[in-house]
Amino acid sequence: MVAMATPMHEDGAIDYDALAKYIEFHIEHETDALVPAGTTGESATLDHAEHCEVIKFVVDQVKKRVPVIAGTGANSTQEAIDLTQCAKDAGADACLLVSPYYNKPTQEGLVLHHQAIAKAVAIPQILYNVPGRTACDLLPETAIRLSKVDNIVGIKEATGEIRRCTQILEGSPDGFMLISGDDDSAMEFLLAGGCGVITVTGNVAPKLFHDMCMACLDGDRNKAQEINAKLEKLNRDLFVESNPIPVKWCLTEMGLFPSGVRLPMTTLSAQYHETLRQALSAAGSI
Repeated sequence: MVAMATPMHEDGAIDYDALAKYIEFHIEHETDALVPAGTTGESATLDHAEHCEVIKFVVDQVKKRVPVIAGTGANSTQEAIDLTQCAKDAGADACLLVSPYYNKPTQEGLVLHHQAIAKAVAIPQILYNVPGRTACDLLPETAIRLSKVDNIVGIKEATGEIRRCTQILEGSPDGFMLISGDDDSAMEFLLAGGCGVITVTGNVAPKLFHDMCMACLDGDRNKAQEINAKLEKLNRDLFVESNPIPVKWCLTEMGLFPSGVRLPMTTLSAQYHETLRQALSAAGSI
């Protein structure tokens, strides 16, 4: 499942022609689900109308060929409700809700936040824990509490801590989805019982990442390791600067995106260009 970047012109306007071609690229290369308007999609700098437009555009372009999981998290509970309703109205299959950032709510605050969204909008919802970006850690015991809510169906866990996967699996209902949000540890996460990955690396190496995931889900560690070796440089080097700066540069290098990125994000520093070219080459992406 790919955490989609959002193509933008140099002036920051969304390039919908590029977005349409980018969606077709992923369909062709066996991406299993698309995740628009999440944090990799620069959701923090999309206004409300743009956020909803991007989700609707992706849903309409995909035409049910793969699931669309819309990023609808916010640090305001009401805003998250509004975006989640927008995604439901657009025909998204599910929503991904990043933990509120900057506010630093308590664990009880996180429970009440997600319960309120789940109650307000009848669509499957996936929690997203990425404390390195939010300064707010949704702890395993909190995830387990929320797993009992009917339409909270899984969690994207991006700490890279494999033990959290097994801890949440043991305490949550059957069928609650454990999804990796950390590409570097994704293989081990899947082999430990995770069911999938919402990936940044998959933006630029979708088929390879799909094949690695399938090998893990088939229990074939040797094959998974062989494929993952080709992804290791990307998994590491796509974070030489803040995401999505490096991945957007790579997509431009691959001819898929124009070069736009919105402030306060900037384009990739020249010192990293060759590093990323080598990582793309190792994965067969260029």
